[in-house]
Amino acid sequence: MVSEVKHQRIKANGIWIHVAEKGTGPLVLLLHGFPELWYAWRHQINYLAQHGYHAVAPDLRGYGDSDSPIDPTSYTCHHLVGDLIALLDHFGEQQVSNFSQFFLYEYI
Repeated sequence: MVSEVKHQRIKANGIWIHVAEKGTGPLVLLLHGFPELWYAWRHQINYLAQHGYHAVAPDLRGYGDSDSPIDPTSYTCHHLVGDLIALLDHFGEQQVSNFSQFFLYEYI
């Protein structure tokens, strides 16, 4: 159920990032595309949590409940990668489990 998903805002890379998370185990970051939010991963979050993973789906910079910097130059790939590295630091991880979007949509 989506109601079992924990929500929090994390200070990362100079902005507040909203994340939805569930489960324990190896970290899996679920990154949405345009124009989606964390909610696009709601079914996969539950599946991964039930199968021994810590599923984390952030609202990326500028989306949903995450901060939206006014300066357009704040949306480069370097900023986005910095946000993800800051999330890894927050969760005390150096890497994430490698799942592709194709795998998650095809098999769940």
